[in-house]
Amino acid sequence: MQLGSGVVDLLSGLPAWQGFLVLVGSGVVLALVIRVLGDRLLRQVTPHIEGDVDDIVFRGIHTAVYVTVGLGGAYAGAQIYDIRPAIAVSLEAGTLSLVVIVWMVTLLRIGRQASALATDSAYIDRQMVPILQNVWSALISGGGVLLLLILWDIDVTPLLASAGIMGIIVGLAARDTLANFFGSLSLYLDGTYEVGDFVVLETGERGRVEDISVRSTVIRTRDDILVTVPNSKLNNAAIINESTPRRKRRIRVPIGVAYGTDIDQVEEILLELAGAEDLVQDRPNPRVRFREFGDSALNFELLCWVSNPALTARATHELNSAIYKRFRAEDIGIPFPQRSISISAEEIPGELFDQAQSKGKTTDDGGVTGK
Repeated sequence: MQLGSGVVDLLSGLPAWQGFLVLVGSGVVLALVIRVLGDRLLRQVTPHIEGDVDDIVFRGIHTAVYVTVGLGGAYAGAQIYDIRPAIAVSLEAGTLSLVVIVWMVTLLRIGRQASALATDSAYIDRQMVPILQNVWSALISGGGVLLLLILWDIDVTPLLASAGIMGIIVGLAARDTLANFFGSLSLYLDGTYEVGDFVVLETGERGRVEDISVRSTVIRTRDDILVTVPNSKLNNAAIINESTPRRKRRIRVPIGVAYGTDIDQVEEILLELAGAEDLVQDRPNPRVRFREFGDSALNFELLCWVSNPALTARATHELNSAIYKRFRAEDIGIPFPQRSISISAEEIPGELFDQAQSKGKTTDDGGVTGK
């Protein structure tokens, strides 16, 4: 404290302009010293830190730190020396404004560099990088402008009120856009799906997620059609993600055989065909279930797994083809619904009945038989 008081007394004894220049020069010298020492420290520390985050942050703020220290001398001079109030206020506000602007530019640059780094990162969804960058830029820019207004004694109350009214107007005009934005944010935070996943929507569309943007999600269906769905609708809809928690997908192949068929033989054939199919996974093991006694068939179901949801349709096709060919070779009947229709003479119109009588004879129960 005595040293600080002595320095202040020494500077106070100098003419105002000399003391002011001494403080400004001291600030510049101190900034240069910090820069030299800071660069040496960075060269020693950063090689031991994995990743590029340290380079972006440390090397990004060093210029702002030097400028802040250098301008500190001018700010201290305005506080110590008896300068005309108008000049003092302008000098203080101008000095602090330069500091605020320098830090705004520095933080915005760090945000852009971090976004470029996050785009190639495996730990951050690149679809959210533009959103986070825009939020960061808006916060830094808005906060910086607010500080500048306060430094220059500009009443921000009317501006905040106007901003509130404009915010309401913009919110009503861009209601759908904002809903899609917050919908995309909710989908990301919930981890509902990501690019490459196979999803099934409430409307029945099923396909691969091709792109997730701030406004919408693009899904490519099995017919190679791109379906664009607003994120606000997806956020409020039930979505089936066939790719989570693992990409393996179980398929069910129903089979009906005729009554009297050897059910052990049917199970053996189905397991053999599933094991021979390349698209079917060995683990978990394929299995066969005897589901029910149907109206005209014994209903079985073959359960097996494929490595990817995109292979379900193809694997089902291959298994159905192999089962049908093998059952024909083994003379195993696959029943199908049949209906017998009996028509009596009373139900046949007169002309058709006469024609039938000319070609056959009437039975005791009123029916007609052919010759």
